Amino acid sequence: MRTLEVVLGDRSYPVHVGSGLLNRAGDLLANMIDRRAVVVTNAIVAAHHLAPVRNSLASRGVGVDVVVVPDGETHKSWATLEDIITRLLELHVDRATTLIALGGGVVGDLAGFAAAICLRGLPFVQIPTTLLAQVDSSVGGKTGINHPLGKNMVGAFWQPRAVLIDVGCLQTLPQRELKAGLAEVIKYGAIRDAAFFGWLEQNSARLLGGDSVALEHAIHESCRIKAEIVSADERESGERALLNFGHTFGHAIENAQGYGAWLHGEAIAAGMLIASRLSERVCGLPPNERDRIERLIADCDLPTAPPKIGGERWLELMSHDKKAIDGAIRFVLLERVGHAVLKNGIAREQWEAALPR
Repeated sequence: MRTLEVVLGDRSYPVHVGSGLLNRAGDLLANMIDRRAVVVTNAIVAAHHLAPVRNSLASRGVGVDVVVVPDGETHKSWATLEDIITRLLELHVDRATTLIALGGGVVGDLAGFAAAICLRGLPFVQIPTTLLAQVDSSVGGKTGINHPLGKNMVGAFWQPRAVLIDVGCLQTLPQRELKAGLAEVIKYGAIRDAAFFGWLEQNSARLLGGDSVALEHAIHESCRIKAEIVSADERESGERALLNFGHTFGHAIENAQGYGAWLHGEAIAAGMLIASRLSERVCGLPPNERDRIERLIADCDLPTAPPKIGGERWLELMSHDKKAIDGAIRFVLLERVGHAVLKNGIAREQWEAALPR
């Protein structure tokens, strides 16, 4: 097991990465759970992973209740959030009850938001079971739900007390979900670490093949980069916005297609390609580096083109982006692989020209 730390003063927390951590949950979390926990999960994840977590916690004297939510992005909604809160109140949780998110990004975002608002705040732990959640949504404290006008438009910053990343969970992950998670891994190299990006180019086949050593390295490096950025800018006032490379376009794709039709990582992959083309026009990203990004995305069997969306629809969807300021869309672009920047005031004709014809 390797452990990173998200440094946020008295709210700092560990991110544990390794194999067999579900069976060690009781030992790793014993010091931060006061005798009672509620696990939020879905039926698919519960069938694979609930028993070892529950048994390990019970061995340390922690009582465990379970709240099961429906699977899928379409259920990241007000209705599901209300169901979670209702169940928590029926269970008579108190402010010492720890909520544990066991699942992918949808479960983590829902459980985290419920923890942030139930009784004005409950302790919270992330145990992500998908690659995308392990490298992205479980670290950093962003929680929330979707709205018809935009993805993740309702939510709160609510940091977990700990993150347990068990690489073994990926053995039960469908291949499509594994590939979708690789999009976020690619993002970290593209925005922050050229050497890591080069390692991904050399090891994409191992990652697609489920090689546990390669996956553990990719997860550790992705979390290292995110932890550094979140520690420096928790509330996304500046540097943290760079983590949204590809997301302005990607979130628009998800919304336009209907949440769940394109997986988040698939939409982000296509969004990164559009952003790379725009980077070439606006920031001077060398064409060969744009080609490297496109080739790596293709090597990971991710979409290299977005669905057909008209210019007016793109504008409508992107105008609701959370990074927009005074109605102006902010774009995360690349000057080179490993170095991202924020750009404001890009003319519509420039970003429209970056869209595939």
